[in-house]
Amino acid sequence: MAFRWLDMDNFPRRAHFEYFSGLAYPYVGTTANVDITDALKRIKEEKLPFFLAVCYCAARAANGVPELRQRIKEGRIVEFDQCRVSHTVELEDETFCYCTLENEPDLAAYAAAGRKAQEAAKEKASIEEDPDESLDKFFVSSLPWLSYTSLVQPVPSPADSNPRITFGKYFSQGERVLMPVTLLCNHALVDGRHIAAFYHGMERELAAAAAGPEGEA
Repeated sequence: MAFRWLDMDNFPRRAHFEYFSGLAYPYVGTTANVDITDALKRIKEEKLPFFLAVCYCAARAANGVPELRQRIKEGRIVEFDQCRVSHTVELEDETFCYCTLENEPDLAAYAAAGRKAQEAAKEKASIEEDPDESLDKFFVSSLPWLSYTSLVQPVPSPADSNPRITFGKYFSQGERVLMPVTLLCNHALVDGRHIAAFYHGMERELAAAAAGPEGEA
């Protein structure tokens, strides 16, 4: 994936980058309930794979926030044009493997390509990833058995800079259907404003998905 090096001498968050990069735990994140009511109707009507449909919306929302496309490389910041998804796939023995999803132009294409990628990943059944080949990825997982209000995630040491996105079990609240979504980022790159932008983008992408192919255009 193509990327550019940011000019650190003129980077407005340089002091913040240097400060948070030096912390033992430089991550910041939150969990918020996202309204999936209308999108869920289309998913059920068209029998789309739920996880892939939501993942498509999340990836587009994250790619819409430049800070979520930034990574720390060699002590500096690079910004990717687009980022892919690496997500967990459950295996028959109740463990999981990793699966990489390429970006596609619309939800239908994403779901079709995602199904094939998942089957290939199950055959490989591996959680090994080359860190250099994973720099452009969003790490996505799900906890479909539980609706939760917060989530503590494992992170490496030294810290990495890939955003982590997790979906919980959706639930009804009145006439709406909500789903907990967690976003965890490296604070050296991402502030609360950028996290909020992701959730707002997620709302827009879900609304576009609910509207069908015309809404995705």
